[in-house]
Amino acid sequence: MSKFKQIDLSIHNEEALEHAIERARERNIIIPTFEQQKHPELIPDKIKEKLADVGLWDLNPLNLFRITWKNEPKASGGGFDGVNFIEFPKELTGVDARIVTLVGKWFPTGAHKVGAAFGCLVPRLVTGQFDPTTQKAVWPSTGNYCRGGAYDSNLLACQSIAILPEEMSKERFDWLANVAGEVIATPGSESNVKEIFDKCWELRESGEDVVIFNQFEEFGNYLWHYEVTGPAMKEVLDQIMGPDDAYRGVALNTGSGGTLASGDYMKDQYPTSKIAASEALQCPTLLENGFGAHRIEGIGDKHVPWIHNVKNTDMVVAIDDNAAIGLMRLFNEPVGQQYLIDQGVPADFVEKLPLLGISSIANMLAAVKMAKYYELGENDIIMTVATDSMEMYTSRIDEYREKEGEFTPLDAAARFHRYLLGADTDHLKELTYEDRKRIHNLKYFTWVEQQGKTYEEIQAQWYDPDYWSSIHGHTDEIDALIEEFNRRVGLLDEL
Repeated sequence: MSKFKQIDLSIHNEEALEHAIERARERNIIIPTFEQQKHPELIPDKIKEKLADVGLWDLNPLNLFRITWKNEPKASGGGFDGVNFIEFPKELTGVDARIVTLVGKWFPTGAHKVGAAFGCLVPRLVTGQFDPTTQKAVWPSTGNYCRGGAYDSNLLACQSIAILPEEMSKERFDWLANVAGEVIATPGSESNVKEIFDKCWELRESGEDVVIFNQFEEFGNYLWHYEVTGPAMKEVLDQIMGPDDAYRGVALNTGSGGTLASGDYMKDQYPTSKIAASEALQCPTLLENGFGAHRIEGIGDKHVPWIHNVKNTDMVVAIDDNAAIGLMRLFNEPVGQQYLIDQGVPADFVEKLPLLGISSIANMLAAVKMAKYYELGENDIIMTVATDSMEMYTSRIDEYREKEGEFTPLDAAARFHRYLLGADTDHLKELTYEDRKRIHNLKYFTWVEQQGKTYEEIQAQWYDPDYWSSIHGHTDEIDALIEEFNRRVGLLDEL
């Protein structure tokens, strides 16, 4: 067992906990358990009945129970079903390998980050480490995480501050204006993560009573994806795998490093499987120790996240942001969709392409490159995740129409054949032990020199065999705390 407590449940503040319980009682808040998020059939029937009158994005505490991959795919009144996923046809990907993505659109806020934020806030709330009556929850992010944090905070009656770069999509800012207590726009784009960190230090030193839930270092983010997203992937595999099929690995943007924890879970289930971490070619931090700016919204970079288990990563893939943006138009412009149908992509699948936001397209491309590198065939399966959908980026389509002009059949042909059928294994590296250690060592400059982490812990992340595994298995303990919290609130008995 590692001596480091990445998620410390031993700290209890009874006064703050009582404040949280009283606030929950006043606001009709019941908190779901991790087990209910994995298995929503365990949610009390009375709550399911009440959800029939609640919209998916409504600011209603009942929507805490919709933090699951298994929401019925409808905007209002939905129940629960199996994991939402799609499998890409080879007519689109150009590879025989089966590429399957979980779909994040059907979470509240339209992105799975609402779950990662839950994994960070709720353990502190039910232990009294966060007092909703006196403290503010700060959510630094390059987009969806601060939206998820602001949403969870609203549902849990906590004050919130959302921090994100000023160049993120208009849809994000418009939505946050009505949900977050305060919104702070920092200079730059998705590549400007240090500016977000600097704003967090400014808030800490301001004297304001804040708790920083930094997704890049919060192990609640890692834990939620290991315990919820990973099992969702396994459930999909159990559903679709034939007797001759083999699971080969996951391909995921690095982002905050949280979703990569699902790859750790899957490696525990399938020890020979691989984890490919992707990033923007225009900011090749993992691939080349490089830097830059790019347009794949939502994946922060120019550092290695503290919660990225680099020693368990097998491959680094860089995706040209011109490819992600080019395919965004191909997948969402009527001319592009018709071209794909003419090329043999099933029409009913083309209708589903708007389920992919910009970073989701990058994830798909990383999976294609991974399949080509390992020469995978029709019985090989790669998993990935569609973090969000084009619902978050409709203004980007308008911007590129103005910038590039109308999308023509020639544009469609060029982008399909160049960026999908023409995708190859350039800007990709299968990692050796030394490569992994090189990437891990980059954490020092951000986290030890700048953000207050210790030399001892960064060494433990690499050398302590129990460091990462000791994060797993906390959900039973957290669920017991949630159940005790709900019992003291007393609302479950009144259903």
